[in-house]
Amino acid sequence: MTISTGAATARRGPRELLKDPDFRRLLFTRFAASWGDGVFRAGLAGAVLFNPERGADPLAIAGGFAVLLLPYSVVGPFAGALLDRWDRRKVLIFANLLRGLAIACAAIAVGFGFGGIGLFSLALAAEGISRFIGSGLSASLPHVVEEESVVTANAFATTLGSVVAVIGGGCAIGLRALFGSNDLGSAETTAFAVLGTLVSAFIARGFTRGVLGPTVVDEPPNPVLAVARGLADGAKHAWRAPSVTAGFIALFAHRASFGVSLLVTVLMMRNYFTDHGIFRAGLPGLGQMAALAGAGILIAGLLTARLLRKFGRLRAVLGSLLLAAIAQSALGLPMVLPLALLASFVITGAGQVLKLCVDSSIQLDVADEARGRVFALYDTLFNITQVAAVSLGALVVPDDGRSPGLLIAATVCYLVGGAGYAVARRRTVR
Repeated sequence: MTISTGAATARRGPRELLKDPDFRRLLFTRFAASWGDGVFRAGLAGAVLFNPERGADPLAIAGGFAVLLLPYSVVGPFAGALLDRWDRRKVLIFANLLRGLAIACAAIAVGFGFGGIGLFSLALAAEGISRFIGSGLSASLPHVVEEESVVTANAFATTLGSVVAVIGGGCAIGLRALFGSNDLGSAETTAFAVLGTLVSAFIARGFTRGVLGPTVVDEPPNPVLAVARGLADGAKHAWRAPSVTAGFIALFAHRASFGVSLLVTVLMMRNYFTDHGIFRAGLPGLGQMAALAGAGILIAGLLTARLLRKFGRLRAVLGSLLLAAIAQSALGLPMVLPLALLASFVITGAGQVLKLCVDSSIQLDVADEARGRVFALYDTLFNITQVAAVSLGALVVPDDGRSPGLLIAATVCYLVGGAGYAVARRRTVR
């Protein structure tokens, strides 16, 4: 099924979308990949941050964030051009298999106690490929649902994919308790992520060749030139759509603020918070935080399409930024464990509404032949922003994470992002 170009068709809800075999297959491909992502990231975080055989200060944690987020900032401009040139079915198959190999090598490195550049390089490779897969899934979605259903389908798929990733993280915490928290146990936990990549590749293999696009290729015959042109083309097409440019501004504000609060929370979970009734500190506390974040993501996915229909994209985005700012100051600043966990629920949910709004802008307001490059640019700038914020925060945050000034700065960043979004939406394209 391809994007509808004729008369308008009725918008389908999740139940009707699930009757479409191509949509189901794309959804399950995402689920398997997301589960593997969750297991890998939680396994690696446990190995580096909560391993009694290793130590981690704020700068080391910032380095860990860079490992998880920067890969696509390096390969993104090139990946976007490839997604708009290659059969996306093949991309999903071979990228998953290659990611599985990178995860296996990273797990072996953890098991032998390797760290530093060697381990980070393997993690960078695995995460870079993961972002490539994610952009491929997003760029493929409009080929399996009608244009009128893209917002609903994207919210449904992205939200459940995020929840499955959280479940994968929970599985990693359980496996870590079973195998142990030392290097060998961390390696065995991390290795389980390979299962997700293999299942994702197998499911993607069921697509008919060419069904995921691209339908039109506007790349030059020379593939090297096509790859090199990815970043500039993505920026050009994004600039032509004010809704996309404005969405970038809003998301950058969210990711910078979220990155700072996440750094503070990880440090406080390690060095400041203690168990408080049913609430836990340490890695179990991060597991509880991830579970609440997953609940926020799920609720956001259920509400986003309705919010867009009732209030429109402008009000939905501004409302999300305002809600996140309030949660950051009212729930984060007291620096009490239960409130910090509640803040993760509200901020992550608001951020998911924001992300789904921007995703729909790209999927609906950018031509198919350029969509992969815009998604790649989106991920590239998105991740650079968060890494930069975390790195700057790591230079000033104390080891126990208590830094009211950083949380106030994050709150202000949300408000500035909202103002920037409103101004950019009014821009006239010439």
